[in-house]
Amino acid sequence: MSEHPRDRFDLIPDAAAEAAFLDAQAKGRLHHAWLLCGVEGSGKSTFAYRAARRLLGAAPDSSRGLLGTDPYDHVARMIAAQSHPDLLVLERAVEGGKVKKSISVDQARDLPEFFSKSPSQASYRVAIIDAADDLNLNAANALLKVLEEPPENGVLFLVTHAPGRLLATIRSRCRRLAFPVWPQHALEEMVRNRTGVSSAEASRIAGMAGGSPGQALALASGATLEADQLAQAWVAADQIDRAEAMAVADKFRGAEGQERFETLMDRLIAAVKVRALEEGAAGARWAELWTRLSELPDRTAAINLDRADVLAGALADLQRTKATAR
Repeated sequence: MSEHPRDRFDLIPDAAAEAAFLDAQAKGRLHHAWLLCGVEGSGKSTFAYRAARRLLGAAPDSSRGLLGTDPYDHVARMIAAQSHPDLLVLERAVEGGKVKKSISVDQARDLPEFFSKSPSQASYRVAIIDAADDLNLNAANALLKVLEEPPENGVLFLVTHAPGRLLATIRSRCRRLAFPVWPQHALEEMVRNRTGVSSAEASRIAGMAGGSPGQALALASGATLEADQLAQAWVAADQIDRAEAMAVADKFRGAEGQERFETLMDRLIAAVKVRALEEGAAGARWAELWTRLSELPDRTAAINLDRADVLAGALADLQRTKATAR
């Protein structure tokens, strides 16, 4: 499984965002709600945890960037262990081995109670919503009530990959911080330094990451590289090995299985998109396949489809496309 943002200390998401946050704090203008905007994997969640550590009293470590802290600091260790009483994190819950499709109103209702209490170990109480895009409508309205009456000594971080999808009334009550995509050379350097892969492999990974450091790190992990290689092999093969596909699908059970499924589908969709672009004007059938496959992950989660059946259907669709596109 990929590294959780609460466990990241050496990845510096965006120096400008960190400087803006520290400047607001130093001038006594620390906003009660921060909307962290950017593509998925651009460092927003990592920033939220870095800022939370500092607000909750972790000692600064400038060698790890403006908001850096020592991983062995007492506060940092409590946050990593998910045991700090002054930090509340809202994210999609896992139930029955599956990640739910949204953050529920019951989860969002924890916010008013959390902020009604005084900080027990720090100067602030901090909440991270990761991601605000996952709030269902009732949960979003519950959050809005908190934003309308800013909590004393409370700070919220709202991670969003698509701010335009949030309620305008939520956006208007937050200070916005943008997290731009990383240039290719910066991603290559980061991948080399953190994984030790060759320059050629780092360049390949950076090229697939779409400017996202989180995506680059995920791609550099063994499981994601394996999924990418498998997806490319399926797209290129004249005939897909059914036994191999069934063996892969057997690993789709539970929460870790869901992550494997989502990773494999992501890489399969990406490989089909590349094929469609390579085919140019003759790639209409590949483009249609890409559109169909792109809808599958969300539909699978929304109506609880069997992941193994979804993969089998996707590969059958891929095989038909290859047969008709020749």
